[in-house]
Amino acid sequence: MSHAVHSASQEQPLFSMGFLLRTMAVIAVLAVLTVAISIGGRWFGRHISLAGNTDSTAEISLTIGRDSVKFPENAIRFPSQRHEGAAERVDLYLAWPEMQGYGKENHLRFDDVTQSSGLLFLQITQSTMSRDMSGRLEPIYSHLLEGPAETFGNGLTLHRLRADAGYGDEVLLTAPVKDGPDYVVRCVLPSAPDKATSGDCQRDIKVGNDLSVLYRFSSSHLDDWEHIDAAIRTFVEARLMNRSATSP
Repeated sequence: MSHAVHSASQEQPLFSMGFLLRTMAVIAVLAVLTVAISIGGRWFGRHISLAGNTDSTAEISLTIGRDSVKFPENAIRFPSQRHEGAAERVDLYLAWPEMQGYGKENHLRFDDVTQSSGLLFLQITQSTMSRDMSGRLEPIYSHLLEGPAETFGNGLTLHRLRADAGYGDEVLLTAPVKDGPDYVVRCVLPSAPDKATSGDCQRDIKVGNDLSVLYRFSSSHLDDWEHIDAAIRTFVEARLMNRSATSP
């Protein structure tokens, strides 16, 4: 009898069919997980590297006050603002001088804080004041100045603001503009050129029916003030959906 038992045990397969099926199932699951991790890793890595930026150029249509505008997604600074519809404001960032949003070719200016002086920052809202910064020069700023005006360079004149005016360390820079009101910008000038920040100068202009465009740029670009002002106005005006009603 022991011989029969021994013979039966020799005839049994080393691995049962159930074991083989379970093993194959585990291998299949591991393969699926490997593919998923690979795809997910690439997706996650891409989104980590973008850090809130997007290179999508799909256009987002927005209504701000009495104006309708459309901007490419990669020019809209905050993900929470990249949706269509009514909005109180939209924040943009653009590479200068290309006037383009985030992309593979210029991503370092957006990703590397040491290169952010190459960006322009725009905040677009419905206007709450009847005059833009140039329009406020005579009725408001002219009464807050003290000391003699100083030649600054690049056609600009520097004016110092009174300590009690509430503008801290800011100075006012102005320049005459042909067939238009004087250019006016407020800046916190750095103690040395290499101390300039990405947004130490700011100015606001009126565009469209009722839009206020507040923009900031580095004082290192003050030599290009006229081109920057014209480029920003053109960029926004070209994206007005109601442009035909406001263009000359």
